[in-house]
Amino acid sequence: MPIYEGGQNICGASIGVLCLESYFPKPPGHIKNPSSLPFPVLYEMIYGVTVPTLLNNPTPELLDPFIKGAQRLEAEGVRAITGSCGFLALFQKELAAAVSVPVFASSLIQVPLAFHMTGAKAPVGVVTADASALTDRHFEGVGAAGIPVVVQGLEHTSEFAEVILRNTRTRMDTDLIEAELMDAVRNLKRQSPDIRSIVLECTDLPPYAARIQQELQLPVFDLTTLAQMAHSVATRSAYSGIMPWT
Repeated sequence: MPIYEGGQNICGASIGVLCLESYFPKPPGHIKNPSSLPFPVLYEMIYGVTVPTLLNNPTPELLDPFIKGAQRLEAEGVRAITGSCGFLALFQKELAAAVSVPVFASSLIQVPLAFHMTGAKAPVGVVTADASALTDRHFEGVGAAGIPVVVQGLEHTSEFAEVILRNTRTRMDTDLIEAELMDAVRNLKRQSPDIRSIVLECTDLPPYAARIQQELQLPVFDLTTLAQMAHSVATRSAYSGIMPWT
């Protein structure tokens, strides 16, 4: 066996997650539900920063605890780092500059990929927690400035807005969340029938991605599948198989 330097409290986690503080349920598919992923993850809680705080008051002072959290995750040996809210797109450049491992702070980093994969002609449909809080700065932060997008928010819902956006309670009806999301997605498609891909900004939406795809029959990008890709590129394994006899 090789000799290792040590220094990590926990070993073997490939992806580290910078977590906002939230206590509503996280169904399978959510990045903060480790059973969603086929590999071990390490969570770093950023206490005191909630969804409403990051969306409604993203001051520069918020950046420092996320940088320190990313550095702690790197010190524990993770191969790549993500976050638990797509609005961390604001801090993508600063977080990536603060550590030496790859950072994908937001699923919005896939907007250029979705655009070019589908012919670079149709706008990308972006489903977000709150369209009024999602600005050009978020897209600029992940290199998506200039990519045509159509944004659909969930700020006018009842269950989603009350539990997640306003943080008024932790009990959540996932069937109602799904129904509200599907109404929003249908509205997006009605308003912009030319979209050819969907990017789910919000980390609370991947549990319903299969339902969205079944209805719209479009590629659906989200943070959980992006995390699986990041794991794959950061922890490459040798291929096995057969070749013809020499």
